[in-house]
Amino acid sequence: MRLVLMTSAMTGLFCAGFAAFVDVVTEALSMGTLIALAFVSGFLGSLFAQVVLGRRR
Repeated sequence: MRLVLMTSAMTGLFCAGFAAFVDVVTEALSMGTLIALAFVSGFLGSLFAQVVLGRRR
């Protein structure tokens, strides 16, 4: 359970940083672009957390 919470927290931190980056770089995005960025953020955040914690599958 502890590992699951750690992975979730790291994913959340990554996504928050990614969202801050996107906010700085862009001014206005369409709904489709926002959905795509949300997917990319979650996908990369999950990969980041798994690599940092050494859980590659």
